[in-house]
Amino acid sequence: MKMIKGPAIFLAQFAADAAPFNSFDSICKWAASLGYKGVQIPSWDGRLFDLKKAADSQDYVDEVKGVAAGHGLAITELSTHLQGQLVAVHPAYDAVFDGFAAPEVRGNPKARTEWAVDQVKCAIRASKRLGLTAHATFSGALAWPYIYPWPQRPPGLVEEAFDELARRWRPILDDADEHGVDLAYEIHPGEDLHDGVSYEMFLERVNNHRRANLLYDPSHFVLQQLDYLDYIDIYHDRIKAFHVKDAEFNPTGRQGVYGGFQSWVNRAGRFRSPGDGQIDFGAVFSKLTQYDYDSWAVLEWECALKHPEDGAREGAEFIRSHIIRVTEKAFDDFAGVGTDAKMNRKMLGIS
Repeated sequence: MKMIKGPAIFLAQFAADAAPFNSFDSICKWAASLGYKGVQIPSWDGRLFDLKKAADSQDYVDEVKGVAAGHGLAITELSTHLQGQLVAVHPAYDAVFDGFAAPEVRGNPKARTEWAVDQVKCAIRASKRLGLTAHATFSGALAWPYIYPWPQRPPGLVEEAFDELARRWRPILDDADEHGVDLAYEIHPGEDLHDGVSYEMFLERVNNHRRANLLYDPSHFVLQQLDYLDYIDIYHDRIKAFHVKDAEFNPTGRQGVYGGFQSWVNRAGRFRSPGDGQIDFGAVFSKLTQYDYDSWAVLEWECALKHPEDGAREGAEFIRSHIIRVTEKAFDDFAGVGTDAKMNRKMLGIS
């Protein structure tokens, strides 16, 4: 069996304009001081990382790796969550998602999509230069406004949306394959790939592409009331990245899964710091270890209540305490009986 690596931390929720969160060197020093061994980099945040330069310059990539290594850290993955989101945007979300894009393509959906595709491809090249085999992303969404089947959806609407989503992602997946990098889609509400069934609909349309893989984050499944442990049993071969993020779901007579348009604090389903929610992480880590997941356990801190720095500090120890040191021998070796083929046949009554 193989061991999960960690603890690591996703830097997106911590990057800021004030020290120590405003440069890659200082934020790495901070992460290392908390006991983290790896960092997942938000590739869109220019305060920490220059994606275009990383795609084209091995010297720059080696410099970034050197900064991390100087603090005892590895780079776990690059993230293109924001750029991946923009590969497919329904017009209803044009205004709110425009802020994710470069200023020069805002207000121009076609140019924005082209920019997003180029960004994800840059991250693929940069990942290869960094020696990484997976990178985290979102799928984007064309069908999401029609998630609830009322008003009744016209026949073929969802199928057309997934056909188009696959058409946009297939060349990116092929590019990823050329560079030996898996795309790990985070299955997430707001994306067309938001549960197992929708992921399978996409997978079918990209001909089960070997690079169309998964980032496992159980928090999103709690909020959807999906079995997050059974999900591992079903899709473990496709899980290439792992976010450690907790959640809770406390329905009332007033609200449930849809949340009644309330703020995160007042929703029935909300994200929590690891250990403060309802996820059985002991079972999660056991399942992933059982299936030989040997990549990183990465804290993604999101909590409606707790201060982020407290969540980061507690998260390192939380992950460390859940990583299973795999056994090198069977627990019942002491009771082993030395047998051979002749004895086995005798025990079975086979002459």
